[in-house]
Amino acid sequence: MQLTLHARQPFSLHSVIYSHGWCQLAPFKEDASQAGLSLITRLENSQVVELHLSETPGGVLIETPETLDDQAIRNISEMINWMLGLDQEFSDFYALAGAEPKLAKAAARAQGRILRSPTLFEDVIKTILTTNTLWAATKRMNANLVAQFGDSLPTNLEARAFPTPASLAAADEATLRAQTRLGYRAPSVLALAQRVASGELDLESLKHSDLPSTELRKRLQTIRGIGPYASANLLMLLGRYNFLTVDSWAIKMVSQEWYNGGPVTPAQVESAFEKWGDWRGLAYWLWDWTRV
Repeated sequence: MQLTLHARQPFSLHSVIYSHGWCQLAPFKEDASQAGLSLITRLENSQVVELHLSETPGGVLIETPETLDDQAIRNISEMINWMLGLDQEFSDFYALAGAEPKLAKAAARAQGRILRSPTLFEDVIKTILTTNTLWAATKRMNANLVAQFGDSLPTNLEARAFPTPASLAAADEATLRAQTRLGYRAPSVLALAQRVASGELDLESLKHSDLPSTELRKRLQTIRGIGPYASANLLMLLGRYNFLTVDSWAIKMVSQEWYNGGPVTPAQVESAFEKWGDWRGLAYWLWDWTRV
């Protein structure tokens, strides 16, 4: 099956795929030969499918060897639209960025969209796995979760989708600590899965919430394991750019850019992008940190 979806222009699939490191986390797989992306995902009807995404004039081409009914096709269309932000609008940001040399190429590169997972549940879990660790460890923990708890592709039992809330909720903390090797993150992952699986927390409804960003941030921080850094990251994925993902890397970059390598506080990082208003998080994310 082939399906073409239109994207609001300008659009670059390459810019979305490499907007951050999610493309390196299972069940995503970079497809360098076609400058695209593949993923294995579980549809609403419980069917596990493999999707191949590539850019086509005006949008994105979705290909799968699977036989799909109309409901599954609609499900995939909605999923890919969300993952790639096909309907997102950045003209206001581009107008501001055009006057800043460090952001002047953003429009030409069609930057701004940030790759999302099919579900917010998957994005929250992956974000928890990025905290206080090296990227290599994040990839390992995520791969373990998928391999141990994800549903298999019928034609390739080694290929798996990201675990459902129910599959993780049925696990136990000891297994997640020792076998999945999540360490101290195990209770957070288990608690989130149980809250979502039980219906206590409707994460997916937050995708299109009309809550102000400050209130949405508070809601996200009620999730165990989600603090200021993680909530700012998730707000970015939700298309809210009011907050910065301030970590040690951000402090280092701002120090080098504006303070000659001297000591910098998180407040000074925030202040450096304050003038960008509601776009401050995206301005920081796309800033050209190379030294002139």
